[in-house]
This record gives sequence, structure tokens and C-alpha cells, in this order.
Amino acid sequence: MESKRVVFIPKGSTSNALSYLNQNGYSLNFIDRISLLFIGYPQSGWMDMGLKSDTTKLTKLDFLYKISTSKAALATVTLLPGETYYFFLNELATKLKLPRDELFKAYHELAYKKDGNIISQTYNLPIGMNPRDLLLYLFQYTQEEYQKYSTKIFNNYHRDDWYKYIIIASIIQKESGSKMEMTQVSGVIYNRLAQKMKLQMDGTLNYGEFSHTRVTPTMIANDETTYNTYKFYGIPTDPVCAVEFEAIKAAIFPAKNSYLFFMKKVGGGGHSFASNFESHKINIATTVAKEKELKKTSDLESKTIQKVKSISKQEIKSNNQLDKTKNKPIKNTKEVTNLKVYDKLHQEKKKQTDQKQKTPKELWKNI
Repeated sequence: MESKRVVFIPKGSTSNALSYLNQNGYSLNFIDRISLLFIGYPQSGWMDMGLKSDTTKLTKLDFLYKISTSKAALATVTLLPGETYYFFLNELATKLKLPRDELFKAYHELAYKKDGNIISQTYNLPIGMNPRDLLLYLFQYTQEEYQKYSTKIFNNYHRDDWYKYIIIASIIQKESGSKMEMTQVSGVIYNRLAQKMKLQMDGTLNYGEFSHTRVTPTMIANDETTYNTYKFYGIPTDPVCAVEFEAIKAAIFPAKNSYLFFMKKVGGGGHSFASNFESHKINIATTVAKEKELKKTSDLESKTIQKVKSISKQEIKSNNQLDKTKNKPIKNTKEVTNLKVYDKLHQEKKKQTDQKQKTPKELWKNI
């Protein structure tokens, strides 16, 4: 029979394991189930079949033995909330030792949307797995999670409708300063859409390879994708990034507010929300003033530190010179004589000074 290099088996009974394998192209029957009773139970998780190529032929007995005894070497890869497929695939290629070009090609062929096809999570994945099979597994797992969550809320799952929430959730993921703000940001998105306003959000332009790029006026002017919410109305046609369930929940259940604007606070303290443009301008002015104040304080601290460093260097230099003077060797007897004369004169001078500095009471005693 033909087998892949790495085989995945879900948790469950022997019957469930064989049923899963049959659904994925392995022809196993009742006799194979009996054979497993003498070999052992199928392990769950990723199985390394010990093959050199992605697919090859082996006997059924060898296949059954390997799924009962083999385990694949795993690597831990985390898809962070708000990260894009571009950076995640690069990390997969590095950690799982996969050909990058082949991985990206398979992604573009198999993905339903440009992003948001893989749920944000930490994955333990087999090293050396076929790129196509790896992506199929990740996509299938994510779809099952999406379906489970949608069914819990709506009692059904329609992929096209669901991905509209994923798109909004991805904007929330990029724009929110914290999970506590997600429903408020969601409220702003729905309020602006209801009033036929452009979203005009920087986060939508942090898609793909631009995930960590600072959005500039030039970028806004030149980007012609639907991710550019400064140019186009409505939401983008694809999610911006991977999302977590908190963002999805916020997209489905937005806060009931009147906010249309929000401005990032100085120092990472979330956002200031406003219901009208006048209030928004006040928030902008406040933020700009605080930024100037912080910059002024920062510059002053920097100058103080430089001054302290300069003084410290001078002290070190002075001390070094003093140490050299103290440790300077005496070369001849003439220098010794000169030093003794200097000490005697110094002592006499000190005695005279002490007498001058005596208090009136002490002076009275001498009369």
C-alpha cells in the first residue's frame, strides 16, 4: 500500500482511527483491525513512517506496525493573534525545515481567503511534513473550530457569512489596544459602516508582508487593494490577519456605543474614543501635547545622563593621574632630602595656622 511520510491519527478508539485513515485514502479493513490486536493499538498524533520520500509503498503489516510504534519529531510554532500568514509561513518553513517557495505556492492554491484561514494558536507540528499536507491539516482544523463556534452561537455554519465576521475580527485584532477594548472598537466599525463612512483604519493596511510596517501617507496614496480603507468603503474582501476567539466574539457582539473615532493614547494606555469629530480633535491635541512633553522630558534625561557620564570620565582620569603621582618611585637621595624639608616647612606652617585659628578663650589662657 502507498503511505505518506508523516501520518496523522486523531485521538479515539481503534475503530475511529481506522475510519479516519480510510477517509484519507488508506484502504484498511476488518482483517487489518484483527491484525492490530496482535501488534498493538494505533497511537494518536503524528506518526513518522520512516520514509525518505513524501510518499512510498510498503506492506500493510509494516504500515500497521509503524502507526502503533512510531512518533514524529515535533516543533512548536505559535501563530500570534494579529499576525499575518506571510510571517507565519516563514516561521513554519524555518522550524519545520520546509521549502519556502513550495509552502507559499501550496498556500495560495489551497487557501479560501488571503488570510484568516488558520486560527491563532500554538501548534505542535511534525518536522519534514509535506507542505501541502501540513496546510490541509491546518485549514481543516481551523474550519472545524470555526464551525464549532458558529454552531454554538447561530446553530449553523455558512462559510461565506462567517468569514465576514472573521474580516471584521481581523480589523479589531489589529486596532485594539487590549481585549477589554475589542467590543468598543467593534462598535466604532459598525457605527461607521452604518453611516456610510470609510473606516479609515491603519490596521487594515498591515496585511501580508506589511504586518509590521508603519503606515505612511505614501502607502495610503499608492495602495490599491481593498485593504486600503482610506480609499474604499466597507470592509476588505479578505481578513487582514489571524484572529483569536475574543476578537470573533467582539465582531459578533459589538458594544452599543455612539463612537465614530478613536485615538491611541500616549504610552500604550489604550485608546481615547469620541462620538464626533470635534471631540476627536481634542483627543488628538491632548495626545500631541503629551507626546511633546514626554519628548522634552526624555531629552532632558538624556542630557543629564550624558553630563553625568562626562563628569564620571573626568573623575576617573583625575584619579588615575593622582594614583600615578602617588606611586611614582623616588630616584635618588636628593629627592628624599627635598621631601623632608618640604614636610618640616609644611608642619611649621600648619602650627602657625592653628594658632591663628584659636578661639578667644584659648588665646586668653596664653596671656
